[in-house]
Amino acid sequence: MNIILLGPPGAGKGTQAQRLVESRGMVQLSTGDMLRETRKADTPLGRQVAQVMDAGELVSDEIVSAMIDEKLASLAPETGVIFDGYPRTEAQARSLDTILAGRGRKLGHVIELDVDEDALVERITGRYTCATCGKGYHDRFEQPGVAGVCDKCGGSEFKRRPDDNEETVRTRMAEYRAKTAPILPFYEARGIVTRVDGMAPMDDVTTAVERVLG
Repeated sequence: MNIILLGPPGAGKGTQAQRLVESRGMVQLSTGDMLRETRKADTPLGRQVAQVMDAGELVSDEIVSAMIDEKLASLAPETGVIFDGYPRTEAQARSLDTILAGRGRKLGHVIELDVDEDALVERITGRYTCATCGKGYHDRFEQPGVAGVCDKCGGSEFKRRPDDNEETVRTRMAEYRAKTAPILPFYEARGIVTRVDGMAPMDDVTTAVERVLG
């Protein structure tokens, strides 16, 4: 089972990917994590990645493809893979097909967590955490039982992430749409794209994703 999981920041993609890792033993391949991991490795590819990143340049599609191919080579053939952050262009999508075919694999599903932008803005901008223990709260959906007191540790200091503001969230949404727009038609033509309601409760989203995968 090889899938692409799509969703803008705040849609819960990371949570759903982690649940698939735990429930199905799949491996999540995030290009950002892979770049950092490859850069640390004392290999020809690792040195090449370090050189490009140190120069402040964008890592080429060829290098990303080589990283993915190298990672797939290290996995057992039956291990399922979740692609996160790749592909982002039709050229990368075609390259991924070639890589997978070379490893005796094929892409089974492209799952997009569909979200309402205004509702997502409310979900993200309302988030805050206890400064002491890190328990999460929300202005509307989950407030402490006693105002100003953490349910978990009794702390009275709370904090918000500085980038959890409406302007940043809407910018992220626009970037996501721009990055995913090129690849969706490519996969829709194959009939392997499924949209899941990303605004549903987390467990319901998990159930829907599992139903798609069968």
